[in-house]
Amino acid sequence: MATSVDPRAAASLADAQPRSFWLDDPAAPPAAAALTATTRADLVVVGGGYTGLWTALHAKAGDPARDVVVLEAATCGWAASGRNGGFCNASLTHGLPNGVERFADELPTLLRLGRENLDGMEKDLARLGIDAQFERTGELDVATQAWQVEELAEVAATAAAYGLDWRYLDGDATRAAGAASPSYLAGLLDADGSALVHPGLLAWGLRTACLAAGVRIYENTPARSLERDGAGMRVTTPYGAVRAAKVALATNAFPSLLRRVRPYLVPVWDYVLVTEPLSPAQREAIGWSSRVGIGDAGNQFHYYRLTADHRILWGGYDAVYYYGSAMGADKASRPSTYLALAGQFFDTFPQLEGLRFSHAWGGAIDTCTRFTAFWGSGYDGRVGYVAGYTGLGVAATRFGAQVLLDRLDGADTEATRLRMVASKPLPFPPEPLRWTGITATRVSLARADADGGRRNLWLRALDRVGLGFDS
Repeated sequence: MATSVDPRAAASLADAQPRSFWLDDPAAPPAAAALTATTRADLVVVGGGYTGLWTALHAKAGDPARDVVVLEAATCGWAASGRNGGFCNASLTHGLPNGVERFADELPTLLRLGRENLDGMEKDLARLGIDAQFERTGELDVATQAWQVEELAEVAATAAAYGLDWRYLDGDATRAAGAASPSYLAGLLDADGSALVHPGLLAWGLRTACLAAGVRIYENTPARSLERDGAGMRVTTPYGAVRAAKVALATNAFPSLLRRVRPYLVPVWDYVLVTEPLSPAQREAIGWSSRVGIGDAGNQFHYYRLTADHRILWGGYDAVYYYGSAMGADKASRPSTYLALAGQFFDTFPQLEGLRFSHAWGGAIDTCTRFTAFWGSGYDGRVGYVAGYTGLGVAATRFGAQVLLDRLDGADTEATRLRMVASKPLPFPPEPLRWTGITATRVSLARADADGGRRNLWLRALDRVGLGFDS
């Protein structure tokens, strides 16, 4: 039986281009040449997204004489780093509730380190001359159903207990602090712990800074294999290889060259829409003068924000896992999800009916069972990695990269001593159990949203074994 299509949603998508708005820019830098020979380096970084670029920058900052090579399979920032919403949050634990659940003993330290990391990132961008449209706007969580109001109040109380200056707001105050949606019942405002950035400009700016520091970047150069090479390592590419003392793996959602890492990660696909620029009348109709980033409090949640040229980015809700951890380019577009997102957009902002979307795209998020980054090593410490940011890595990758480098160098720091850094999440089961479990969780979360937030037996069982997901 054919399902009915919301005509508002369908019409709004007629002109949407199937590419990331952030990367659809004629000012994007031309690709660097591929590696076509065997070369030597002190450190080779595999992956040219945020994690890899920050790792290379940290390495050169610590030792300008260090010879650093970055290998990128496509072009720097083309994957998750150029496809996200541009929310730049201080949290290192995928939000406060997840931090309380998993790292309560270390949470005061993690909160401080996260804030220092965000502040440090802002200072680094200024020092390096990177104009990534960094805006310290804060973040507003909104309740759109009655059960979410109580949950936000509970998070507000937890935040106060940890000394965080977050404000709980009623519906009118929420609309005044953010956007004028009739769906808002309450809100929770973190006025200074989050920023917005232009993801593409951030990736390209970090790339430029790496090149200026003397990092050698090879693009369109996928790393094919990893093996011992005397006292060091050898990374083989289609036309060449790098022989290096140390290797930093920053491939996130893509299959790791260290096979032992693969069971800890799954790629979950997230989808995003961006509107055409709002007219002055449309901007007046929704308010949003604060430009605060907004996310709703459902299990299947939306995140949304304004761009510098007065568009609205609207994403989330329908996170999808494909059987076998499939990563094909065909997964980057999902019209059924675009239709759902567009309809939900107009439910949230009925005053914007008739607005059209200019871009629609998807990308894979590196998800682990604890929803926060984890670290590890191989080949007797010659190889290190960090992954698992679960969609909250725009700022956290800077922290993750520094910890990755410190562990590779054998440095003893406050961060490397953290239980969060020393521990691992639970691995995912093999297929078909992996697909079955993730699908059951996704269906159960949708039912919880439709049933006053009540978690069924499956979700409660996951909660008991430390695998619960509630954000």
